[in-house]
Amino acid sequence: MDTDNLSVVLHAKGDLRLEQRPIPEPAPNEVLLQMHSVGICGSDVHYWQNGRIGDYILKKPMVLGHEAAGRVFKVGAGVTHLKPGDRVAIEPGVPREMDEFFKNGHYNLSPTIFFCATPPDDGNLSRYYIHNANFCYKLPDNVTYEEGALIEPLSVGIHACRRAGVTLGSSVFICGAGPIGLVTLLVAKAMGASQVIISDLSADRLTKAKELGADFLLPVQREVAPQEMAKCVEGILGGMPHISIECTGAESCIQTAIYATRSGGVVVLVGLGAEMTTVPLLNAAVREVDIRGVFRYCNTWPMAIAMLASKRVNVKPLVTHRFPLEQAVQAFETTRQGLGIKVMLKCDKNDQNP
Repeated sequence: MDTDNLSVVLHAKGDLRLEQRPIPEPAPNEVLLQMHSVGICGSDVHYWQNGRIGDYILKKPMVLGHEAAGRVFKVGAGVTHLKPGDRVAIEPGVPREMDEFFKNGHYNLSPTIFFCATPPDDGNLSRYYIHNANFCYKLPDNVTYEEGALIEPLSVGIHACRRAGVTLGSSVFICGAGPIGLVTLLVAKAMGASQVIISDLSADRLTKAKELGADFLLPVQREVAPQEMAKCVEGILGGMPHISIECTGAESCIQTAIYATRSGGVVVLVGLGAEMTTVPLLNAAVREVDIRGVFRYCNTWPMAIAMLASKRVNVKPLVTHRFPLEQAVQAFETTRQGLGIKVMLKCDKNDQNP
């Protein structure tokens, strides 16, 4: 058996290393995966640059990576639905106990959940990785490893659109055309949104949004007040949107989303910004605008796989850069600089294909 388990390990703020780790042995309910494609998320870069996200603080070396797909290499004694050779996408959040959140279907809210590359839990940016078999999903033959890895960010979009109640005929305003804004756009259109307008500071990202099916683009200018931006949204759409989905975390964008949403509509907050944010709460309250939060996702992988297999959603254009695992530091630097959309690391030295 191969002994090469090259892994991308964050030791401390700013200290990212490539190092060999032992190849783990799967427990009865786990599978050992030969990793293939792992996307770099903004949260991976944030841990690298800051050593923490909110209350999650890096205290010991941690393997990064949670947007992942690979091939089953070995199965634990109790695993019956997977076999060596199966291609799978990995759901990175695994409940550790059957608590009230697990029982009522909101296992993502369980306070003790395991989550890849969230301190103290290791991620899967390595050659080999073990994971709970029940949170590994077989990929159809017509879905690539990279598409499988992109199910993780796609799931954020699915969960956000479900929380928002996107349905046939919805008009939707999306703040931010980064990777999460773009997958939210794809999902909103697939769920039947009739009009989607998306805003961003970057002309390149708005161009990508147009390619992916946005009906209207709204370039953001920093000096324009949120209420004026909201008026622009209304003017372009010919009316206020039913739903606004905020994917930046920026205070001004949250304010714009609230002002822009029609009375009785919904604002969903996806982007993570400052702990304390000033928002026009009274404006939302007197117009019965619901403000809903999003924390990751739950019960989304089957829908995402169906969307990809049926070709209702095409995430392939999101991947703009690819690097072999050995060039992980360069890949992280590319992401940090905001170059392209999604940077993908290829972990299998014998198969660098999408």
